[in-house]
This record gives sequence, C-alpha cells and structure tokens, in this order.
Amino acid sequence: MRSKKLGLSVLIILIAISILVALVFLIGFLWSVNSGQYEDDYTPSVRILFEDNAKESKSEKSKQQNAGRKVSLRQHNG
Repeated sequence: MRSKKLGLSVLIILIAISILVALVFLIGFLWSVNSGQYEDDYTPSVRILFEDNAKESKSEKSKQQNAGRKVSLRQHNG
C-alpha cells in the first residue's frame, strides 16, 4: 500500500513541476511577443543575401585592385 502512495506522490510532484516549467515557457513566449521579437519576419531571411553580396563586392574590388597593381608593375618593369 505504501508503494502506491509513494508512486502517486512522485507523479503529482512531477506533474506540478512540468506545469511550472510550461508556465515559465509561456511567460517567456508572451514576453518576447510583447517586446517585438516577432515583428519583422522578412528581414532576417534576406539579410544573409545582402551581407554575402556586400562581402563579395568587397573581395571583387580588392581582386580588381590587386590585378591593376600587377599590370602596372609589369608595365614599369617590362
């Protein structure tokens, strides 16, 4: 008889803890919605495209500048 009571009390404790954890997550979610975390859902999906283009254009510019320097050195030496 005592093991059934112990098993039920453990089950009640686990249910209470799981409800508490669920409430913490619910409060966190509601806080993030109210603070504007989910307002802009378009920009993050295209931000990587803009950043890659900016990085590529910088690296292309530096490659073109390096190529121009090589050509000018060849003209001076040749």
